[in-house]
Amino acid sequence: MLSRDTSSPPHNLITSHVLLSSPDDYISTLPDECLACIFQSLSSGDRKRCSLVCRRWLQVEGQSRHRLSLNARSDLLPVIPYIFNRFDSVTKLALKCDRKSTSIGDDGLVLISLHCRNLTRLKLRACRELTDAGMAVFARNCKGLKKLSCGSCTFGAKGMNAILDNCSSLEELTVKRLRGITDGAAPAEPIGPGAAATSLKTIYLKELYNGQCFGPLIIGSKNLRTLKLFRCSGDWDTLLLLIASRVTGMVEIHLERLQVSDTGVTAISNCMYLEILHLVKTPECTNLGLKAVAENCKLLRKLHIDGWKTNRIGDDGLIAVAKNCPNLQELVLIGLNPTRISLELIAANCQNLERLALCGSETVGDAEISCIAAKCIALKKLCIKSCPVSNRGIEALAGGCPNLVKVKLKKCRGVTCEGADWLRTSRGSLAVNLDTHENEHQDASASDSNAHDNGLEMPPPPVAIQGGGGGASSSTGRSMSFKARLGLTAGRNLMVCTFRRWSSFTSGSRST
Repeated sequence: MLSRDTSSPPHNLITSHVLLSSPDDYISTLPDECLACIFQSLSSGDRKRCSLVCRRWLQVEGQSRHRLSLNARSDLLPVIPYIFNRFDSVTKLALKCDRKSTSIGDDGLVLISLHCRNLTRLKLRACRELTDAGMAVFARNCKGLKKLSCGSCTFGAKGMNAILDNCSSLEELTVKRLRGITDGAAPAEPIGPGAAATSLKTIYLKELYNGQCFGPLIIGSKNLRTLKLFRCSGDWDTLLLLIASRVTGMVEIHLERLQVSDTGVTAISNCMYLEILHLVKTPECTNLGLKAVAENCKLLRKLHIDGWKTNRIGDDGLIAVAKNCPNLQELVLIGLNPTRISLELIAANCQNLERLALCGSETVGDAEISCIAAKCIALKKLCIKSCPVSNRGIEALAGGCPNLVKVKLKKCRGVTCEGADWLRTSRGSLAVNLDTHENEHQDASASDSNAHDNGLEMPPPPVAIQGGGGGASSSTGRSMSFKARLGLTAGRNLMVCTFRRWSSFTSGSRST
């Protein structure tokens, strides 16, 4: 047994030395493929540590790493050959630059494309020095690209068309704040579809001034399944009419802060296989458009509506959903005023409803919550925010919704900590999250993760090289971070509740 003398080397170094020099060194007999599989099950940090053990581990770790994230500043250019000589199997690459730095230019991207011929995924963030010429050369060198995401870049329509013309396997395209397609008063050059017409399945456009120049791409993508349009200027009704008449196989559509009316929403109803629809802050949409979708898209599973408190969508539209969409599993209503009439019909007809969020509604009170508790048999998650609900409505949940596992209550002034504690005690397996803070931002759609899961971007990491071949993904990291914040919030709420009960005991009055 090794002694733990303070003069001895650290235990992990001793272990590594014994493993690598012992006559019974079984690790040295492992094939490189097996060692690579072990590395791929580790986190990025552990992979880096393993690469320092010996030259063989350094080589195997580098050759088995498929994901790489680089700080794409201009000073990256001289070290690109060294990086990709070591990581010569990279298929997923992220190049991110901060706003205050100068990004790599065409020379850097072309050099990367020469070393990464098998690249399938590329993410570009704030690479403002890239031009159409550099994107064109990259597209010719990396024709196997399947996913491209670019945000805050300055190349234009020619560079985008070069990708679409050369990458015939492109399946997913995300474009955010592409500055190069804005040429002042000149009309934007049409984009797409090129060779990617039959392969594209997902198109996501966000904050584009001339987003409608992507119209030919959307219309020509015959096998498109998901379309997301966020905050793109211009009138989209006419384009949606063309899209829905030619691309009828879409199953997921997101429209957020878009100039679209019932004309465009009614056109969407032509997509008979539609399963997911988000209408977020589209104030010109009314019950008429929602009725058309409900009557023709009977496979609808997820429906998110943020009415922006315009009161143009209400019971009539929701009743049509209840009557025609029995497969509904998730319903998020923000800024709408549904009554017991529509909620009771939804609860009775949509027997598969598992997730329900009611936010910023003036008509959802104790009677409506009692109706949900009595009728929604399959409900698992319930979120109530800024609604006139009191402890009496919360008490109804104790005996209803037998499959309920989580209740989130936020800014419901009538619900006290005592009421939430009573519900927890009554149903020990039920997670009850109460937040009574009043000083938060009033935008309901931006605050509830159950209402809008838009995949917020994380800031670029400060280190130069990140990522692993098969370790914990970034989504896992965000999930763990969210759980940690959730635990912290729960602890804070518990302190608030305890303080209030103590104040009530000492002063003889109930704190609200």
